[in-house]
Amino acid sequence: METVEDVTRMRLVGGNLALDFINTRSGPPAGPPDDDVLTGYPDLVAWGVYAGALTEAEATALRRLSRDDPGDARAAFARALRTRDHLDEVFRTLAAQRSPSPSVLAQLRDDEADALGHARLDRGSTFAWTWRDDHTLARPLRPVVHAAVELLTTGALDRIKGCGGCRFIFNDESKNRSRRWCSMDDCGTAEKIRRYVNSRRTRATR
Repeated sequence: METVEDVTRMRLVGGNLALDFINTRSGPPAGPPDDDVLTGYPDLVAWGVYAGALTEAEATALRRLSRDDPGDARAAFARALRTRDHLDEVFRTLAAQRSPSPSVLAQLRDDEADALGHARLDRGSTFAWTWRDDHTLARPLRPVVHAAVELLTTGALDRIKGCGGCRFIFNDESKNRSRRWCSMDDCGTAEKIRRYVNSRRTRATR
């Protein structure tokens, strides 16, 4: 399977496809991001496979299409980054227990209408939207937008939180809603180490 190394090094800790898409940018909890794993259309496709939004067969077709039409691929990638900005604003605002602006919600509504306009209802154990017939360069974005709307309309908004150690957003699915970190293996462990070092330093100065 063809992947892009920088994409597959990121952890999928958001608990929702849209939140994991937001988390393709990393950095401190406050201020601008300092790293971005999405630098071009190939990264977007690789992330789609890694996050489960695309099959490898779909990714292969999109890579071929992007090579045949690089201008449209650049436009699709620019659109993906704009959508990520909109989603970031929506969910970061909710994590801060505020309401997103009507304008950004209207943009998300329009993006969802466009996504569903390219979808089909397929039957499994239940019916679900799929994009198997969508052969456009915007294909990686469709399930991301739909996942965002589903989370907003069916999820518990007070479970949307920001990590205490980095800028990642996650859906807190813990029973007592006490999750503070994107991952105990990353920010949670770093906080434990910081507390341990501070405790040792405090004892040493007494």
